Amino acid sequence: GIGENGHIAFNEPHEADFNDPLTVKKISIDETCRNQQFRDFGFPSLEMIPDYGVTMTIPAIMGVATLYCMVPTLPKALAIRNTLLESISETCPASILRQHMNATLFLDKESSGEIGSLF
Repeated sequence: GIGENGHIAFNEPHEADFNDPLTVKKISIDETCRNQQFRDFGFPSLEMIPDYGVTMTIPAIMGVATLYCMVPTLPKALAIRNTLLESISETCPASILRQHMNATLFLDKESSGEIGSLF
């Protein structure tokens, strides 16, 4: 999926690297992502959310033959707009998905609300 801050698989904008030499790495979870984890996964408090996570790096994700990305809900609409319409950069890590030769993005009405009728 794609996070509200444009992350993919915990590749947070403040740590994303399109040329990361690693396959898996430890990352720090930023405030936007922490708030999303709190809402989406029923943590009893923000303090219960770990400060760090483990993620596949962007090159590892981009190296798969087929990529499916499901992104539901209204809070992700701006991230979807940035993913599809803004420049490809680490400030919106999910934007790199546009360069994958066999990627499919599944959106619902809410998450696609900021892209209009472009697609």
